[in-house]
Amino acid sequence: MIIRCRSGYLTVTIEPLPPVVVGETVTLKCNFKTDGRLREIVWYRVTDGGTIKQKIFTYDAMFNTNYSHMEDYRRREDLVYQSTVRLPEVRISDNGPYECHVGIYDRATREKVVLASGNVFLTVMSPPNNISVLAENTPAPFSRYQAQNFTLVCTAKGGKPAPSVYFKRDGELIEVISYTEPSTSERAAGSAGWRGARPLISRDLDETKLQRSLSLLDPEGRSARLYTESPQRVHTQGQQAYEPSPATEVIPETVVSREFPRWVHSTDPLYYFSHTQIPQSDGSVVVQARLTWTLNPQLDNDALFSCEVKHPALSMPMQTEVTLAAPKGPKLFMTPTRAKVGDTVRISVQGFQNEVFPEPLFTWTRVGGRLLDGSAEREGRELILERVPAELNGSMYRCTAQNPLGSTDTHTRLIVFENPSMMKNTQNPNSKYFSS
Repeated sequence: MIIRCRSGYLTVTIEPLPPVVVGETVTLKCNFKTDGRLREIVWYRVTDGGTIKQKIFTYDAMFNTNYSHMEDYRRREDLVYQSTVRLPEVRISDNGPYECHVGIYDRATREKVVLASGNVFLTVMSPPNNISVLAENTPAPFSRYQAQNFTLVCTAKGGKPAPSVYFKRDGELIEVISYTEPSTSERAAGSAGWRGARPLISRDLDETKLQRSLSLLDPEGRSARLYTESPQRVHTQGQQAYEPSPATEVIPETVVSREFPRWVHSTDPLYYFSHTQIPQSDGSVVVQARLTWTLNPQLDNDALFSCEVKHPALSMPMQTEVTLAAPKGPKLFMTPTRAKVGDTVRISVQGFQNEVFPEPLFTWTRVGGRLLDGSAEREGRELILERVPAELNGSMYRCTAQNPLGSTDTHTRLIVFENPSMMKNTQNPNSKYFSS
């Protein structure tokens, strides 16, 4: 800005600032030229779209003093040379516009102060400080009878601006088809739900056949939402749209076994990708990226999926990875190791023979009969038998651990010894059985 008065001039300029990373030191330089006598230089932090200007530092030329206007715990501005201020260890909250106001005495009046100002925008970047990968809608059972969608969710927190997120499989970048997630209201109106109550197949399993999903694109070829009511067509590069006839059912691959129904998977699945950005109060953005495909337990078991995050404040991408794996050999632990009539017995899963992902679903059943409360099964990582009666001696319990990639069973037998302290009423008809 250039101000000219009757007997002098004043110009104020501020050099543009490149983006800086949280923790760096920033120098705000206010350059001015004048042939008048300097009165003061004031730096402002501008907030709320320019409606509020907060003084952060003042240089008073009359008394040759300078002082900060920030609270004691925020007093970290240093005057370098009259109009130059240094901000050490900048934070995300320092992001925004700043103004430098310079005042000089008007030579004609010796009392009137002439003002001019300049402005600059400070962009503070923050790299993501946490990334994680989870499986959506887990724990979930293994499906032996129909194909199902599987979704990995990668969450990157603390980034400003929002980072870019992408997935790799076994070290190779995954080619994806972007789609738009339904809004909360659309999900509520969909009644069937987003979770996957409706699988990727277009009709229920009949006596002999299962038809694979034909597409997740709408009739116009746009990206559609997953779990549509009736898939229409698919478009892949180099192929024409394919649409089944309502009169004749086209089934590329079928099986005829009733006893062990299975479906035949594609060895080259379509991966669908979406992401959302959630602004935080501190100025950072949480990014959630979703990768969805039709799970193939035969091929996807032991597959390594990684989520990588790129950000301008990072010299190299951040990465986290998971290996899809079905549970194998649950290790059961029973306490007390020598159970007596009337004791409370706990049977819990202490681990597996392998690293399992995603989190498994645990189901407990009693072999050859129902549970004490009459139910057929209970879910939970731990099975609790309260005040075990003598009748449970020799009973066998099955723990089924399963996730979308597979299922495994482990059995344990309960041996109940006599309790010398209980001379009578060794059977308790009010015994309860539950799990957590």
